Amino acid sequence: MQTTLQTLWQETHEGESVRQRLFHVLRQSIIQMVLAPGQALSEKELADTFSVSRQPVREAFIRLSEAGLVEVKPQRGTYVVKISQQAVLEARFVREAVEVAIVRLAAEKGLEPTVLTDLHDLLARQRRCIEPNDNDRFYRLDEAFHRTLSLGVKQHAAWKVIEEVRAQLDRVRYLSVPHSTPLERLVDQHASIVAAIEARDTQQAEEAMSLHLREILVSMPDLVRRFPAMFEGKTAFEEQQSPALKQETIQ
Repeated sequence: MQTTLQTLWQETHEGESVRQRLFHVLRQSIIQMVLAPGQALSEKELADTFSVSRQPVREAFIRLSEAGLVEVKPQRGTYVVKISQQAVLEARFVREAVEVAIVRLAAEKGLEPTVLTDLHDLLARQRRCIEPNDNDRFYRLDEAFHRTLSLGVKQHAAWKVIEEVRAQLDRVRYLSVPHSTPLERLVDQHASIVAAIEARDTQQAEEAMSLHLREILVSMPDLVRRFPAMFEGKTAFEEQQSPALKQETIQ
């Protein structure tokens, strides 16, 4: 089923406020390319779509602007920002720093049996997404996997940091899954992370997480070439990388 604004709205919790539901729907619609980079957004049209007043739409635009997902241009309108290659690289750097620390802690101290059971269950459910190419479901399970790891070592603040920096990154991750990165490869990387944690192998856990989070360095150049209109600027991704990041891609 094709994802639409209405299907995303139906997936939100009715117990949440209209403001929160609307922000969540618009954020996810931008990440999942339902609202494309560069697309103009209309307060009135969105308010009519969700049968709400224009005020919560306006507030959602402000929050999305703070997250770097939309740009409000006075007297001109509101637009979904194109994907910033630099913002993606910075978000990846932060996320790797945080999540490598998380798996190091998990391997050093171990995880509760219930957490390991949850991780294995998520791996099994992710594998069931491969054959039907269920990218939307895999995306949600991928998020659940990383959240379970963070909360499994009681690092709630770390997960909040990850959520804050991943907005631009998630758009590329979502775009890469059907176009550049096979689901099977990502699931295998997740399995390697869990195996290293269970073996209490700190070095292997760190390396497995780093490899997983550097996958985007492999897929990004291809995505920029295939979807140039979705990205800011005309400079090739390879030319914007530092020598160190180029070496990461080669490795």
